[in-house]
Amino acid sequence: MEVVSVTADAETFTCNAYLVLGERTVLVDAGTMPGVEAVVAEHTDDLDAVVVTHQHSDHVGELDAVVERFDPDVYAYADHPLRTYELGDGDHVEMGDESFEVVYTPGHADDHVSLVSGRSLFSGDVFVYNDGAFDDGSFGRTDMPGQSRERLISSLHTLLDRLPSTVEALYAGHGDPFENEAGGDTVRDALERAIERAERREPKYPEE
Repeated sequence: MEVVSVTADAETFTCNAYLVLGERTVLVDAGTMPGVEAVVAEHTDDLDAVVVTHQHSDHVGELDAVVERFDPDVYAYADHPLRTYELGDGDHVEMGDESFEVVYTPGHADDHVSLVSGRSLFSGDVFVYNDGAFDDGSFGRTDMPGQSRERLISSLHTLLDRLPSTVEALYAGHGDPFENEAGGDTVRDALERAIERAERREPKYPEE
């Protein structure tokens, strides 16, 4: 399975939008980068589906443009005018050459889901590797209206409980992708650090 960040060259604020190539070509989030659909078209003529981790504007801003270009199925937890399939906790979605379990992970957003296979984790914004606050295991911010640090901490524990020991690649909504280091840091290690840091219940950023 090949994963391409189609927003890597963005000049405007956006989430990471990942094109998952393989037997079933899927875009995880659409981002807000103008022209993202043209970048997707550089890699494939057919997009089978878009999976939305949550509907914050930086994750769905270009969803209309992607759907207009490719007419894919759209999977989302919460209602959306373009949604064709409702995601629920424990559902499975085929992406690339892997089957992913949907894990409901609210806290950063009420409709947030993460996607876990035997090898890969797409964590949206609930868990990231580096984001400016922490360089090796961080968590989604919870200082905006409707967000909850307590729900996010619970979600991180749920994610850890349902993370197979074989997972070796992390694709988060912000920051850099991460792969297990031989004999060193792992996705699970980073997630455990994120939990420990979230449980301090301190502001993530000084301005919070």
